[in-house]
Amino acid sequence: MAFENPSRERIKELLIGAGNVAVVGLSDKPDRVSYMVAEAMQKKGYRIIPVNPNADSILGETCYPSLSDIPEPVDIVNVFRRSETVVPVAEEAVKIKAKVFWLQQGIFNEEAADIAKAGGLEVIMDRCIKVEDSILLPGGR
Repeated sequence: MAFENPSRERIKELLIGAGNVAVVGLSDKPDRVSYMVAEAMQKKGYRIIPVNPNADSILGETCYPSLSDIPEPVDIVNVFRRSETVVPVAEEAVKIKAKVFWLQQGIFNEEAADIAKAGGLEVIMDRCIKVEDSILLPGGR
């Protein structure tokens, strides 16, 4: 069966309920899409937790080398990595008991989706979290 993202109504519920959003592959360079998206989400009130082994902090938040190093619960794992590299990220998202495994626009991996779903996570692929938030929650959360 082909993968389908949750309904727009369900995505809206997930965004409203999200506290901590771990951003895997968040760049510390302001001109990168990952930085711009995370910064916009932070300004909308989401708590961004950067996951980047090559930085100490991004957007004023402590960076962690991996999802497993984050010392608090994670609601959404938002991934900015190439499609072929996301299977281990899905495995780690299951391990930390995240609620949602979200692959940014242009990122799609059926194996990673199957792993996350089997681990109890809701999966969203090939969608930009910032765009979805802007469309579904134009006035904020």
